[in-house]
Amino acid sequence: MFRSLRALSLGCLVALLFAMTAGTPVLAQGYPSRTVTVVVPFPPGGSVDGVGRIIVDRLNQSMGPHFIVENRAGGASGNVGANVVAKADPDGYTLLETASLHVVSPFLYKDVPFDVVKDFTPITLIAKGPLIVSTAPNVPANNLKDFFDLVRKDPKKYTFGNTSLGSASHLVIELLKREANVDTLVVSYKGTGPALTDLMSGQIQLVADPMLSSLPLAQSGRIKALAITSLKRQPAAPDIPTVEVSGLPGFEFVSWYGLWGPKNLPAEITAKLQINVAAILAEPDVKARLSALGFEGIGSTSDEFAKYIAGEMTRYGQIIHDANIKAE
Repeated sequence: MFRSLRALSLGCLVALLFAMTAGTPVLAQGYPSRTVTVVVPFPPGGSVDGVGRIIVDRLNQSMGPHFIVENRAGGASGNVGANVVAKADPDGYTLLETASLHVVSPFLYKDVPFDVVKDFTPITLIAKGPLIVSTAPNVPANNLKDFFDLVRKDPKKYTFGNTSLGSASHLVIELLKREANVDTLVVSYKGTGPALTDLMSGQIQLVADPMLSSLPLAQSGRIKALAITSLKRQPAAPDIPTVEVSGLPGFEFVSWYGLWGPKNLPAEITAKLQINVAAILAEPDVKARLSALGFEGIGSTSDEFAKYIAGEMTRYGQIIHDANIKAE
């Protein structure tokens, strides 16, 4: 019997070594075997939620019907939902899908309950896309240049808004103010919906927001699109000029969306998720869906995503410093 156990153990060891040398990640072979919760730290209906649900829907097809979206809204910058993932076991069954706002937190708040770099494993940069800069329908300007001419004449008459403190929406507005040399009040909202509602009603006069939520409103005439923050016009919105041609040369800013796990997520599971997401983003119908929403699918490796985050954090920190943005 002892010889049989030794033979069995040796056989298992040989099988394990073979799997490893054959390039098959042992830890990832059985993953996932139960529900994987993808935390989206914002309410349903926004661009973060929309991108996340596209990916989760396809992961259920490629990796089995295990993935669910859990909206954990609340708290500044999505910190409540992100904290759930930061404190989760690093087993791949709790993930975070969120926007660039996630890495802005340390520049705004002193009491962030996690380290945005050290407490997470970057899995992949999912997608990025420009924002539409829009005004209220009753504002007598049809392009960004004319709009800023109006603001310079009577800056106290105009109020700008953003969808969340420190968000891409906020940073774009601050950049536009700086580049256009205008000085007016900027109001931070708790979400895309309230900001766009006040824009539609004329309570505020300028918002920058991703195409997913702004383009349908612009197409229906409920808001007026003035410019888009990419260097080229977008196929989904060919009639909207770029900020650059509106009089601010070289202006470009994108909102981006990524997938993270808790720190110490095993490399095998990280790689398996990244490979599957990248394959999903390469599918023609997914590319078409994202393009229609103004996004470009990326699917970078974990290392590439980490380097991208570092570069963006440097840029964001400078914008926040220059604009003296502070959490109240």
